[in-house]
Amino acid sequence: MSDPTPGGYDPQNPPTRRYGQPPVPGQAPPPAVPPSAARGDFPPPGTPMNPADPRLGVEAGRFWAGAAATALVAALIGLLGVIIFERIFDITLVPPPDLFGTGSRQAAWAIDGAILALLAAGVLHLLILSTPRPRAFFGWIMALVVVVIAVLPFAWSSDTTAAALSGLINLLIGVAVWSLLAGVAGRTIVARPRTV
Repeated sequence: MSDPTPGGYDPQNPPTRRYGQPPVPGQAPPPAVPPSAARGDFPPPGTPMNPADPRLGVEAGRFWAGAAATALVAALIGLLGVIIFERIFDITLVPPPDLFGTGSRQAAWAIDGAILALLAAGVLHLLILSTPRPRAFFGWIMALVVVVIAVLPFAWSSDTTAAALSGLINLLIGVAVWSLLAGVAGRTIVARPRTV
């Protein structure tokens, strides 16, 4: 054991003190702890990376399973809206485009809602892989899409009541797709450090 220095500090046997207490006068501060790979301060050897520039990725299986569930929810909202307003209250709605020529209003709303959800999921996946703030861009895109699909029935019909109720169904579908896909992204986005 070495002799203490004249100031009372022994570098081989430093005194202990409680957290938050001021250092003892005349003592040198304890040495800084060097970074350690075991604590995660450094990446493992052989993987150089720039930690300030992570590359975002997606757990594709879980993401697209969530997208499929979102498409199902959107389809059911459209189907339920048509049943409530047309079948129960006998109000004729302004139907969306019948993309597959089914001739059924219920099928048109269900199919268009599911297609909207899958297209939105594809855009979100692309944004995650290519843009610096994917959720911010997706939020803006979805906000604008929701506004467009909510007001579109007013351009197709002069019946204000039918257009308003049709716009309400479209609004519910858009908001559901937006919120569900945002939640899916929050659970499936992974940050992968970019190698240099």
